[in-house]
Amino acid sequence: MEFPKRHQDKVVNIPERKGKKQRLERGFDGDRDNSVSPPPTCSGDDGHRTLLGEFRAQVDVLSSTFLWLEADRAAAKHATHVLAQLAKNEEVVNVIVEGDAVPALVKHLQAPQQLIEGEEGSKPYEHEVEKGSAFALGLLAVKPEHQQLIVDTGALPHLVNLLKRHRGGSLSRAVNSVVRRAADAITNLAHENSSIKTRVRLEGGIPPLVELLEFTDPKVQRAAAGALRTLAFKNDDNKNQIVDCNALPTLILMLRSQDAAIHYEAVGVIGNLVHSSPCIKKAVLLAGALQPVIQLLSSCCSESQREAALLLGQFAATDSDCKVHIVQRGAVRPLIEMLQSQDVQLREMSAFALGRLAQDSHNQAGIAHNGGLEPLLKLLDSKNGSLQHNAAFALYGLADNEDNVADFIKVGGIQKLQDGEFIVQATKDCVAKTLKRLEENIHGRVLNHLLYLLRVAEKGVQRRVALTLAHLCSPEDQRIIFIDNNGLELLLGLLGSSSPKQQLDGSVALYKLANKALTLSPVDAAPPSPTPQERDARDIEIPNIRWEVFELMMRFIYTGSVDVTLDIAQDLLRAADQYLLEGLKRLCEYTIAQDISLENVSSMYELSEAFHAMSLRHTCILFMLEQFDKLNARPGFSHLIQRLIPEIRNYFVTALTKPNPHDLRL
Repeated sequence: MEFPKRHQDKVVNIPERKGKKQRLERGFDGDRDNSVSPPPTCSGDDGHRTLLGEFRAQVDVLSSTFLWLEADRAAAKHATHVLAQLAKNEEVVNVIVEGDAVPALVKHLQAPQQLIEGEEGSKPYEHEVEKGSAFALGLLAVKPEHQQLIVDTGALPHLVNLLKRHRGGSLSRAVNSVVRRAADAITNLAHENSSIKTRVRLEGGIPPLVELLEFTDPKVQRAAAGALRTLAFKNDDNKNQIVDCNALPTLILMLRSQDAAIHYEAVGVIGNLVHSSPCIKKAVLLAGALQPVIQLLSSCCSESQREAALLLGQFAATDSDCKVHIVQRGAVRPLIEMLQSQDVQLREMSAFALGRLAQDSHNQAGIAHNGGLEPLLKLLDSKNGSLQHNAAFALYGLADNEDNVADFIKVGGIQKLQDGEFIVQATKDCVAKTLKRLEENIHGRVLNHLLYLLRVAEKGVQRRVALTLAHLCSPEDQRIIFIDNNGLELLLGLLGSSSPKQQLDGSVALYKLANKALTLSPVDAAPPSPTPQERDARDIEIPNIRWEVFELMMRFIYTGSVDVTLDIAQDLLRAADQYLLEGLKRLCEYTIAQDISLENVSSMYELSEAFHAMSLRHTCILFMLEQFDKLNARPGFSHLIQRLIPEIRNYFVTALTKPNPHDLRL
């Protein structure tokens, strides 16, 4: 089973990056400088030069105003806000970087070192410039190609120091904002960059982020959790330090938050911590995460639901007891409800979780009983390969429980598995194993239950049972199913239906039934050669037979064998029928049968009727059943197949009532 893609970092792909950027922008609107103009666009060389000039003007302001003078601080604040506002337009981010904005912004991540004489105790716009710089750098880091430049310019130590500003004891809106912007900038810098994730840890960034999880401002909590979520992904040393800093108790409390944004980030952090880390997974469970994660399945936040489902799948990956506990604590119903969501990712993650849970025998019947089969089967129609595969894997688990076999059949699951168009080979293999697993369960009490349904269920269920058993039952059970319990009549009823789909289903099932029941060998061994007898010599007239045909017929009579070619086979068949040479008839039928095609099968069947050629007739019937979907559109075929139903019935009754059907020769 492939592990599904985790939406691990704050920003997984371009749409996710934009989503994160929009959240940054919304948070910044509350303290925006109203004098800042909307971000311009860049088109052509003139536009590029104009923008570059604008950016460099702001950089010059930042480079010349590193003092505690109120005018300097006001100018620096305005410049960082302008650059941040412009950086919201991804089309001009490269131009901002080209204008040497990064070193100037990194410089202003720290406050001026010296107070101006006469200004002791006065720190105008304290935290404001640093906040604007962190915000602008975070927006520039949305583009991966700029991450390393920002780090190499020395941003990380300053950002980590900003995370610690709350320790001064003077909590204010400005402190909250600068801490949050620093955490957001670290999130974007470290996104999908393993070396920067490690650098953040080495710079001491993880302990203050863990501290901020307990911050009173929910926006700061979310930002800190978002950064930890990114740092934990695929970095074992970071994971271990987060756990060592005692983050788990707070994260688990955050799972119970009424704020959807908080529990979404918390479940994301925990998910990244436990991924590929069995020891941390155990610690998370011991810390009490299971129940609040299950409760998130019913959250109004679809992102939290998705992450909770994925996390439950991870919990259930290797621990059988945990699989049972997840089901006992009420996860199955909300997971099944999520299968029917409009959100593709939500369906994918719930199918993944149910697939993991369904690998435990105690859970399989419960998932089916709670209505899981039909929505999982419906997901097989998806054009999303990952979603389709997760559903197939869950169905594979459910098929292991014999109590589910009848339910599979009643809802049309076998036909769905057989007829589905599966995108990847792994899904095709999984479906084949599911059908094999169902087939192995059709015996004993399961078979008795299905025979009961054949007798008493409503017509649609009876037909599904008959179709399924034609494909999956063992040869020794065919007589009791199709003769003694009316299964054959149900299949013939489908073949005689006015519905093309039912006709096709019936023909495919009958052909499968014939293949399972019989060793298809259209030619019996020729009878022994008769002993020649001496007679008085006299002329005997043989009417309506060409010399070549007569010569071959006589050769067969005296030798017991003859090579029959296609060009003479029909004339020789006529002669063999006329003179009751059954062995020769069989040889002719075999040769003619090799030439059966879509174009001539009807005429071949008529030939078999004309000369009582039963072997050829049965071969034509099997060919029609096998090629039914191609033949059904041809003129006259529908009428022919209706006429043949009594003959098809006789054929199967004979085949299925013989003591040893494998000895039957057509």
